[in-house]
Amino acid sequence: MPNVTFYIPTGQMPSDERLAELSSDCIVLCTSVLEAALENVHVVYVDVRHGHGHPVFAEIQYRLETFRTPSVMNQFMEALDDAIAHRTGFTARIRCFGYAASNLHARN
Repeated sequence: MPNVTFYIPTGQMPSDERLAELSSDCIVLCTSVLEAALENVHVVYVDVRHGHGHPVFAEIQYRLETFRTPSVMNQFMEALDDAIAHRTGFTARIRCFGYAASNLHARN
């Protein structure tokens, strides 16, 4: 963790180059702001049939840590919002979900 998932409407998916740039931005934010280990960062893009709302939905799942305070999470979301707008031209809805280590059961 963290896992960053972007849901973007089919037909509006940015170019591979733009997605690679956004992935790099996410990696930097996760490793610097959230202090995650590089090997624990995952970024994925999902084509969706859009029904209503913002053209991009970003979902971040992360492990709760004492240093990931509301202030840190706000800094992360603001920087992620800027990166999404810069790399895709879209406004995103961003939602972060923190999980206590005792509630995580993971492999690999």
